[in-house]
Amino acid sequence: MKKRNPISILEESFLYIKEYIDGEITPEKTFFNKIFIQDLKKETLLLLTICEELNKDSVFIQKINEQVSTNNSNNLLYKTEHFFLSDIIAIYEKKTTIENEKSLFAFAYYYDVLRNKHFADEKAINTLNKLVSSSAFRENLKKLRNQNQIIPQNSNQTNFLISVLTQIKHPKLQEITNHFEKFIQFSYNLNPEKTTEIKQVLAPTKIQENTNSNVSFAPENDTLQKVLDELNELVGLENVKKDINELINLLEIQKKRSAEGLKNIEIALHTVFLGPPGTGKTSVARLLSRIFKHLGFLSKGQMYETDREGMVAGFVGQTATKVDKAVEESKGGVLFIDEAYALTANSFGNDYGSEAVNTMLKRMEDHRDDLAVVVAGYTEPMKTFIESNPGLRSRFNRYFEFEHFKPAELFSIFETFCKKSDFILTDDAIEKLKDTFNMLYTNKDEGFGNARVVRNLFEKCVQNQANRVVKIKVITSDVLRALTEEDIPEPKETVKKVYFAVSKEEK
Repeated sequence: MKKRNPISILEESFLYIKEYIDGEITPEKTFFNKIFIQDLKKETLLLLTICEELNKDSVFIQKINEQVSTNNSNNLLYKTEHFFLSDIIAIYEKKTTIENEKSLFAFAYYYDVLRNKHFADEKAINTLNKLVSSSAFRENLKKLRNQNQIIPQNSNQTNFLISVLTQIKHPKLQEITNHFEKFIQFSYNLNPEKTTEIKQVLAPTKIQENTNSNVSFAPENDTLQKVLDELNELVGLENVKKDINELINLLEIQKKRSAEGLKNIEIALHTVFLGPPGTGKTSVARLLSRIFKHLGFLSKGQMYETDREGMVAGFVGQTATKVDKAVEESKGGVLFIDEAYALTANSFGNDYGSEAVNTMLKRMEDHRDDLAVVVAGYTEPMKTFIESNPGLRSRFNRYFEFEHFKPAELFSIFETFCKKSDFILTDDAIEKLKDTFNMLYTNKDEGFGNARVVRNLFEKCVQNQANRVVKIKVITSDVLRALTEEDIPEPKETVKKVYFAVSKEEK
């Protein structure tokens, strides 16, 4: 979910309407009154309290975030208020009642409270009534909805909060349900207890268990441009981005040639990702599966992620069954095999890695028109893996090389974590972090974890900040958001923990 500036949706729209600067204008039509806004404030204050309580429930937060599509989360946990906003956006999309100015204002009000802790001024009732019918307000609201809807792992899921609270039998289920019903009443003057439509919208979705937890589905309303935007938003990876764009150009021209009845060379979608951990190989594979779908080379665009453990069994006959399951889950999309070299690393005795490879090669041929396989891992072991089998050499001839993130890119990744979790770095903290990333990059080896290291460091900084802030008597929003130099571990200490070695200066 993208972080917006502190300015509220109402204030942002207000800036586009010059007449309000000159004085309050009586609207031609009144959509809501002062009492309506007072009732909204009372309800959302209660909702904020519930959200804060649920955010402290680690079991609930972990469970509900497991339902999020991995294309959408970047390993950061969404908060309760994020899910509430996403669920009421889904309510708007599923309703049959025609939305109006009142329903649009209700959503904008909830958004401002949950995301910005901003409450619209009930005294400016005339201005607000005029504002909700403006094109600027509607345009901003449209963007807001697109930016705040969370994509579920299960494409059939219609909501997050009620589904998860129901599944774990959480004591706050009824309270959250009541808040959804109140929102619906504010928006459409409907009584949820008597309306079949609203009961259906709020009915909990049966959550898929972990049987398909390795599958990343393409989001609804996905487009090639959206995928490319997500690709370009990734930090670094310039060579990979260039290779993907060139591959897209090739595939698009192949389609045009086919449309003109011209002959084409056979293009294999199977790809090898080479490089150290934490450089975005899994994320890029998910994007690649969606790209292949939009270009018409795959039918579904999902990605199934596995490794040696997911493909190799300990007894005769079981390995082929595991491989078949992985292929079935991947048909129409991408089969992503991480650390694929492990399949043949122990090819002796009763090891069934070679059987997994041979079975996979057979299935790749069987489904060559609607399956792409991406194998990934460290550069040298992966080259050895590809050379270990003639079938691998013939099917994998496209290589993407992922490089270590440079110090500035590591810092950019850290900044992204901060923005997504509502933290702000002080100047002295920035300098200390830059020193840390310079030292980490200088001492890197092939196993350096890149973005994983950054994420671990970010979590450590957040823990340090909590230990510092808890001692402060008066805690403000600014205090809670600030990461200071004191919260950042000493650079040498971080390097020690990452590389499990003492620096030469301290020997």
